[in-house]
Amino acid sequence: MLTGKTIILGVTGGIAAYKAANLASLLKKQHADVHVIMTKNAIEFITPLTFETLTVNKCLTDTFDRNFKFEVEHIELAKKADLAIIAPATANVCAKLAHGLADDMLTTTAMACKAPMLIVPTMNTNMYENPIIQRNISTLKEYGYNFVEPASGRLACGDIGSGKLASPEDIVEGVVNLLKYEQDLVGKKIMITAG
Repeated sequence: MLTGKTIILGVTGGIAAYKAANLASLLKKQHADVHVIMTKNAIEFITPLTFETLTVNKCLTDTFDRNFKFEVEHIELAKKADLAIIAPATANVCAKLAHGLADDMLTTTAMACKAPMLIVPTMNTNMYENPIIQRNISTLKEYGYNFVEPASGRLACGDIGSGKLASPEDIVEGVVNLLKYEQDLVGKKIMITAG
């Protein structure tokens, strides 16, 4: 279903980062070309080697990596992407994106990417419900970012509520829905009359 599609998977530093490995695997099984970009905090939860093994692509972690082909990697990857996903998307990365901050490989790539973006917020319930976070999410929606809402249940910290990473299957469904139809009416206003 995703044959020939290039997907960027951004993984940020939350406990749910380990679940992104299953997401990468599911996307690969759909025949997508998956490129993972991890923040430095994500590396504390899961290793780049896991994603490299699952995707057969180098996992990018450092904007200033000197072991590269002579191209600006985050720009080249952003240009060839059909879709970018950030899962899990922490409160920190949502705030950065909402305010145009680009200070690592993931956020610089996201700022350069013209492909559809799918954000999967994942954080503690109190953080997720914080009006500042909700405003950042609203801002991103106004900019045209797409979202898969977090699941509810028992969180890693023991709290119960919204903020769990959506299931990898639900995220893949969101990807397929965004890519299966040409989005040629996005941003257009249409008036339909009945007479």
